[in-house]
Amino acid sequence: MYSFSDRPHHAFSVSELNRQVKSLLESSFLQVRVQGEISNFAKPSSGHWYFTLKDGKAQVKCALFRNRNLRVKFLPKDGDQVVLTAKVSLYEGRGDFQLIGEMLEADGEGQLQQAYEALKAALSKEGLFSNEHKQPIPSHPKHLGVITSPSGAAIHDILSVLKRRFPSLPVTIYPSAVQGAEAALQLKAALTLAQQHKQADLIIIGRGGGSLEDLWPFNDEALARAIFACPVPIISAVGHEVDFSIADLVADLRAPTPSAAAELISPDQDALRILLDQQANRLGRQVKELLFRQHQRALHLRQRLRHPGERIREQQNKLNTTEQRLLSTINQHLTNAKHRYSLQEQKLKQLHPSSKIEQRRSQLLRHEERLTHLLHQRSDQRRYSLGQLITRLNAVSPLATLERGYAIVQSSKGEVITQTDQINVGDIVTNRLHKGSFNSRVEAIYSEKKPTNPRNEHD
Repeated sequence: MYSFSDRPHHAFSVSELNRQVKSLLESSFLQVRVQGEISNFAKPSSGHWYFTLKDGKAQVKCALFRNRNLRVKFLPKDGDQVVLTAKVSLYEGRGDFQLIGEMLEADGEGQLQQAYEALKAALSKEGLFSNEHKQPIPSHPKHLGVITSPSGAAIHDILSVLKRRFPSLPVTIYPSAVQGAEAALQLKAALTLAQQHKQADLIIIGRGGGSLEDLWPFNDEALARAIFACPVPIISAVGHEVDFSIADLVADLRAPTPSAAAELISPDQDALRILLDQQANRLGRQVKELLFRQHQRALHLRQRLRHPGERIREQQNKLNTTEQRLLSTINQHLTNAKHRYSLQEQKLKQLHPSSKIEQRRSQLLRHEERLTHLLHQRSDQRRYSLGQLITRLNAVSPLATLERGYAIVQSSKGEVITQTDQINVGDIVTNRLHKGSFNSRVEAIYSEKKPTNPRNEHD
């Protein structure tokens, strides 16, 4: 450092003196925080701020250049009590002692910031910010509750976004002050009222941006604990993207702005349209798969029809039952599809072009008529084929043989007699004719050629 005693007879120039004093000030005071009242505030076209900071006994000139004042969350004015973080310097051109500002805060924000950090640390230690306690946000909420000022910009932004993206969503507004001494109590009371109503399955709590003092109600500990204990999922939308409150940290989801919160919960029209197309395609595939399975089952039943008479009639009844079940199932699927389509049409009435909906409805009706026609046509074909099989099987049936005068002889146990060693003389046998039957007694038994002396077991 330059010593003034080194050259006692040397005379400084004014610029040299100012340069030395500036260097001395800047090296002695690296950074200071100065509290005072603003006066003579000026904001020229360059964007820099120039003002005087004073108290009851003294004053000092200050400059806050544009690249620094952009980060200040409020526009200062004469009379404001502020805290300036700055470097001590000297303006060489005029020899003015001045402060070059780094950051400007409204007086009181420093204490508020300390209180904020202390509460944040305490609640974090208790686990109120832990992700494991966060509730999932419903992808398609049925009823939305909004806790904010009814006259503020936040509610206007939320309703504007919902009107554009999700106009069918019911919204209940729970009015509350969002700044001031009573705001925290009113916010907590509004949250309690929303839970008591049991209407909303999702709640947005928030307001527009502001200073730390403006946003302070959302840093209230009682409100934070009420949000944490609320069984309804909560989205906090307080201030702008750079503003973080205790409510943001404890809520289930934080949105950077009220508008962003409305965007997060409202479904996109294009996404719903794609979902509807996917459901229609899925329904078509399910109907085709069902028809294929039922067709394969019908073919399997047809292959099992190998025996005459009662077996054929039994299989025919099963085939008819299967056909009725198939028609009933398809009709039920079509009815369910119409019902789902109707629900989607109601939800998208304001969002989905009506011409496309009418076109899809017409296509569905045509497919239904064509499907019903094909089912009846295939049913008639199978019934005709079944009749042909019955005719062919009747031609080779033993029952047809009885019509030509033959009889089936059965023992008293019901066994069919095909050779003489199955009976004895005196046995009672049943003779089944084409129509009716009669019993007879065995008087004699012969071999394949009638003998001259028949065998008689009574001899």
